[in-house]
Amino acid sequence: MSRLPVIVGFGGVNAAGRSSFHHAYRRMVSESINDHERTQAYLALASMMELVSYRDQAFYDTEGTLINESNVLAKLGQQVEQSTLVRRISKTYFDVDATPWQSSITMAPPGKNSIEFICKARQIPEKIPLGWSVSPLDDKMVKVVVRDNLEVSVKDHRVFPVQSAGQLPAGFRPDKLYQSRHHPRGLQMTVYGASDAIHSMGIDWQTVAASVNPDEIGVYAASSMSQLDLDGFGGMLQSRLLGKSVTSKQCALGFPQMPADFINAYILGNVGATGGSVGACASFLYNLISGIDDIRSGRRRVVMVGTSEAPITSEVADGYHSMGALCTVQRMRELYPNEELDFRRTSRPFSENCGFTLSESAQFVILFDDELALELGASIYGAIGDVFARADGYKKSISAPGIGNYVTLAKAVAGARAMVGDNAIRHKSFVHAHGSSTPLNRTTESHVINETAKAFGIEQWPVAAIKAYLGHTVGSASGDQLNSTLGIWKYGYIPGIKTIDAIADDVYDSHLNITMNDIDVGPEGIDVAFINTKGFGGNNATASVLAPHVVQSMLKKKHGDTALAEYLARNKDVAAQAEANDTAIVTGQLKPIYLFDHNMVDPDTIKLEVDSLTIPGYDQPIDLRSKNPYEDMC
Repeated sequence: MSRLPVIVGFGGVNAAGRSSFHHAYRRMVSESINDHERTQAYLALASMMELVSYRDQAFYDTEGTLINESNVLAKLGQQVEQSTLVRRISKTYFDVDATPWQSSITMAPPGKNSIEFICKARQIPEKIPLGWSVSPLDDKMVKVVVRDNLEVSVKDHRVFPVQSAGQLPAGFRPDKLYQSRHHPRGLQMTVYGASDAIHSMGIDWQTVAASVNPDEIGVYAASSMSQLDLDGFGGMLQSRLLGKSVTSKQCALGFPQMPADFINAYILGNVGATGGSVGACASFLYNLISGIDDIRSGRRRVVMVGTSEAPITSEVADGYHSMGALCTVQRMRELYPNEELDFRRTSRPFSENCGFTLSESAQFVILFDDELALELGASIYGAIGDVFARADGYKKSISAPGIGNYVTLAKAVAGARAMVGDNAIRHKSFVHAHGSSTPLNRTTESHVINETAKAFGIEQWPVAAIKAYLGHTVGSASGDQLNSTLGIWKYGYIPGIKTIDAIADDVYDSHLNITMNDIDVGPEGIDVAFINTKGFGGNNATASVLAPHVVQSMLKKKHGDTALAEYLARNKDVAAQAEANDTAIVTGQLKPIYLFDHNMVDPDTIKLEVDSLTIPGYDQPIDLRSKNPYEDMC
């Protein structure tokens, strides 16, 4: 019997805030939701940013209950809004007004004279350069005479051309919430985001783990660009030139699959399947493919999928800027000469734009097979219909878009039509576009979506592009899209592209509805969403995501009315616990999960038999009985 990969938990963090319980989504549609929901979203953000504490008597009573909702918006609203989403790069990342540089200078001796200078003896190179004469002055200092040209590097500072990014909410420090021990920022975000997804389930992880065999759990997570800050590969590669020693952690923690490794070792204690797929901007969906394939096949019953990306460094920005891919101050001023420069509106999908805005994000989802979800009473936020990934074929430039996205989107729509029907595709679906905010993307992706709409008889296909709010989070981009989609089935609004004033003339939109305002579709107005991603190198992927009301109908057909009613009864306690977890996170009483040196297993205590492997601390044994997959050949 078929197994449906249902979403039972989701979490993470990006420029809009915490993903679980739709907090980040509500920040993006804050103009459309009611004051109560807006207050809850802003309160969660203010808590993350350490602007408010549950001990603050201006907001909470002695029992930690919010006493005046209007205070939140009145006192904190403006600061929360200015300190979230895309904005000018904070000095906590790097100083865009004075970014460190090295100016190379060739110093030539005047006339026939030499260059002389005094320095510490320990600063002299181990191999004395030709033309140098070194003589000691005392125990510590030496005099150097150079009779040739002298190449030197002088510390310098420059104004950085790229000055906006999608940064996590100002003041939020994931490293302060657990014993981070010089972890790269991407791994700090992994710990926070994966923990957030687990808390969102409302089911204790040990309960989940005890319900399945240890090897029926899988984790597929990665970083597209690795960990490139000073605590990861970035510091390792810079150390020699900076005259510093490489630390023991920089190489080890820099690997792109390290988000999965951290989740296995410090959060879940997972001994099941693991992996990390990298496909540029499509990395999240590449990992999602591994997860849904495992659940469909029955190899796994529980899977965590995710990505974590922390690329806001001057070096990474240099790389993308040299490609002409990023929005710069100069280009924005040339494009909009009559407007005051607004760093909050540099990401402008499908409008007149000049490059994408680099951003950071960690996003995770937890998938169960449908039977386990019903058994444990897990809340079901949706289900993954399918995911398709295709390459571009022959191409001129490795970074330019190609034809692969036509294949992935068409396959996704055709597959979803077989599941939910032609009417749902035409009238109750929408596309979460990649929408990177580059001139090339607005034409190529709009053509892909528009031609697909024509082929399937869709007249006005709603298109969202949340990079307008979050910027481009590289490997986590489609995770942002997926987790924000779940909010639509709670609150009923497809986010509009609010950073633009008009659609560009070269956008193909004869069959599309690309709007600057949130689209009110209602919580059950969308049956299926399509998550579209176009990545560097020809890494295209499109996922179809089924709405929770569609999933419930499918489960009723498969399992029957009685089983579904029993499930809904079990779910009440789970949903209540999840809500309690949300409140505990907002008030700072529930921290990320980080279990360092926890319940380590002595190999001598493992019980290995011909048919099973039993590991202390795991409720069920691993089944070693196997069928021959090549029975017809052996």
